[in-house]
Amino acid sequence: MSKIFAAVFGLLFLVCAGLQWNDPDLYLWIPLYGLAAVSCVLAVADRPAHRFNLALIALYGAYAAYLFVIEDGVWSWMVDHQFASLTGSMLASAPWIENTREFGGLTIMLLVCAINSWSQRKASEASTDIAPEPTASA
Repeated sequence: MSKIFAAVFGLLFLVCAGLQWNDPDLYLWIPLYGLAAVSCVLAVADRPAHRFNLALIALYGAYAAYLFVIEDGVWSWMVDHQFASLTGSMLASAPWIENTREFGGLTIMLLVCAINSWSQRKASEASTDIAPEPTASA
C-alpha cells in the first residue's frame, strides 16, 4: 500500500513541478516538487532514503515556518483576513493568498516525505526482525 501511495504522490509532484513553468519563481518550486518526487521514487524502489527524507522535511518545514510568520503569510491570512477565501485571483493587493497556498503545498510535501520515511523504516525494521531458522543439530 505504501508503494501505491508513493507512486501516486510521485506522479502528482511531477505534474505540480511541470505546472510551475509559468510561475515567476519556477527556479524554486520546480526543484521543491522535484525533490519530493525523488523521495517517492526512492520509496517505490525500496531504496533507503531516511536521511534524504529528513533533510527534505527540515527544508520544507523551515520554508513553511517562514511562510507562516512573514508579514503577508499564513498568520496574516488567519488573523488579519479572517480565513478569507484562497480560491480568488492572486493579486498584488492580496499576497497572503499565494503565501498560504505555497504553505499548503509545502505541508503536503513534508507529510508525504515523513510518511515515505516512516514506511521505509518500518519495512527495514520488519526485515531485520526476522530471525534465521535454527539449524537441526545431530
